[in-house]
Amino acid sequence: MDTTAAQAEIKKTVENNDVVLFMKGNKTFPQCGFSSRVSQILAYMEVEFQDVNILESDEMRQGIKDFTNWPTTPQLYVKGEFVGGCDIVTEMTMSGELDTMLAEKGVSYSEEAAKKIREQNA
Repeated sequence: MDTTAAQAEIKKTVENNDVVLFMKGNKTFPQCGFSSRVSQILAYMEVEFQDVNILESDEMRQGIKDFTNWPTTPQLYVKGEFVGGCDIVTEMTMSGELDTMLAEKGVSYSEEAAKKIREQNA
């Protein structure tokens, strides 16, 4: 697979899933702290998401960076929109912006869990 094929696969994955996390490892076994954090936030908030392990191929690892013109992973997409990486997702979770985005886009999540995250990290 070349990076063009990888980008086509990325586009298809983003279009066919409400929430996608391009990460190092997978949601069961994250292989980097940043990927782990975003995966845990989504899991705790009961957001169903498709995980894509970028470590499975160099083309996918480079392809996702080229696709968004964003240099790092993880990368979170909600309903086809690039949200950001670990720092952005963490900030959005703490401010409530992630809840708002999920609600506006019709993505199911636990409001109670989102509140608990903010309470525990206040």
